[in-house]
Amino acid sequence: MSATVVRPVSPDPTRTVQRPRPGRMLWITATWGACFLFIAWGLRDAPILWFAALRALIAGAALLAMGFLQRRQQPRGARAWGWVTLTGLVNVTIAFAAMFAGVAGLATGAAAVLANAQPLLILLPAWWLYREALSARTALALVVGFAGLVLVALPGGGGSGAALSLLAAAAVTAGTLLSRRLAGLDVLAATGWHLLIGGLALAGIALLVEGAPVIAWTPRFLLSLAFLSLAGTAATTVAWFVEARRARLDALTSWTFLTPVVGIVAAVWFLGERPAGWIAVGLATTLVAMWVALGPQHAVTEGADAGEDARALPRSLEEGGGTKRGRPEV
Repeated sequence: MSATVVRPVSPDPTRTVQRPRPGRMLWITATWGACFLFIAWGLRDAPILWFAALRALIAGAALLAMGFLQRRQQPRGARAWGWVTLTGLVNVTIAFAAMFAGVAGLATGAAAVLANAQPLLILLPAWWLYREALSARTALALVVGFAGLVLVALPGGGGSGAALSLLAAAAVTAGTLLSRRLAGLDVLAATGWHLLIGGLALAGIALLVEGAPVIAWTPRFLLSLAFLSLAGTAATTVAWFVEARRARLDALTSWTFLTPVVGIVAAVWFLGERPAGWIAVGLATTLVAMWVALGPQHAVTEGADAGEDARALPRSLEEGGGTKRGRPEV
């Protein structure tokens, strides 16, 4: 079997750069920031891997049920299912397991920063794969942000918790890059299946590592699971994948600098966490780097300096439509 080589995509110079929709991105990142609080609460009543698996399975089942009711077109062919499965294993199985374990082994606020390092991790892959140019400004943000991550990781609990949170960030970054390979598929169906497949794999790992699930079905746990599954995963992932198809990846992921801000505020307000010393300096440094990366860029056409593969985008999505009888995807 020959190995599959991922090559840079040649962009269409006729397409103009699209910026992420601010209202949608504000909602996504704020919801993701709140997720870290609900993860911390839910882990008091459930084991790490089973909790993460339940989050993905419920979210995937909810989206697939909605898709079947709306008669959405399902993925077809080995190639489509291969990309959906790979995205699920990376963006769900690895990312969710590492994210939940990171929260369990690190202060919630620090975990929120480390697990949302996408703006710093995606810059080079976006340049290589999609020709999204790396400016001096974003390169500086990359260096400063990495320094901030080191400050958070070493004195801020460090060890496995920090490493797992960074692994979660890397997996989510890879999932965002892979999501563009799903551009020809209905976004609701593709998102639902990738969550279900990733959740099933995660449940299998949980069974091997943690054994049969021992869960206290308290009101606190039910609230945490419902929020994480429906708001924090199903709804936000569909919206994120739609934006990943149409916007520059550096502009898109830079919005996630708001996620750790919400996570830190929630940890301070509800959990009484107080980042101090070099931890606080590291958190502030990372957030400043993310803010720099988010700053306004010069408008360019989508040629050598920008790079979504227009050929991978269905015309219905470019026009804001869906893939089923003109129904909007979101």
